[in-house]
Amino acid sequence: MRTSILTASVAAALSLGAASAMAASYTIDPTHTFVTFEIDHNKTSTNRGRFDKAEGSIEFDRAAKTGKVDVSVQIASVNTGTPGFDKHLQSADIFNAAQFATARFVSDQFVFDGDKVDEVKGQLTLLGQTHPVTFDADKFNCYANQMLQGREVCGGDFEATIDRTQWGSNFGVDWGAAKDVKIIIQIEAVKAE
Repeated sequence: MRTSILTASVAAALSLGAASAMAASYTIDPTHTFVTFEIDHNKTSTNRGRFDKAEGSIEFDRAAKTGKVDVSVQIASVNTGTPGFDKHLQSADIFNAAQFATARFVSDQFVFDGDKVDEVKGQLTLLGQTHPVTFDADKFNCYANQMLQGREVCGGDFEATIDRTQWGSNFGVDWGAAKDVKIIIQIEAVKAE
């Protein structure tokens, strides 16, 4: 009898431990999530733009130091504040929004420095090609959002610089246009109820 009680207690403890170690799920808040980019413009200034429509999800377990993220942006939502430039970015010269309607970043590797998220490593799909990218994390935090009746929100700023030609974006390279593009993902996600 004693062995049965001990076995049942151990099983219950293991079950409780497994449940508490499960990652929480979060849905990206599109009103607080934007993907922006910066690229040198003829060594005189910096062209900047953002994608206004993003969606996705995050799984995060601070105790286990694990996480996953899946973020997609609609290419046609590119916004530089200049409609003519937006049209050119949407064209086959640059993002080819007609053929490749979305860009997507998927990660299942969060790298921690102590208790803080330091990097997020994953795969970026753009123009139909997928390559690895590592985003540096800045200000990652979780908090109780009073505007959402105290629901937990996690987010931060994530930055990476890519060589756009790796994804086949070659416009202007032959006459000296910059290859390196800085990508910044400003993201907040709300914990599922």
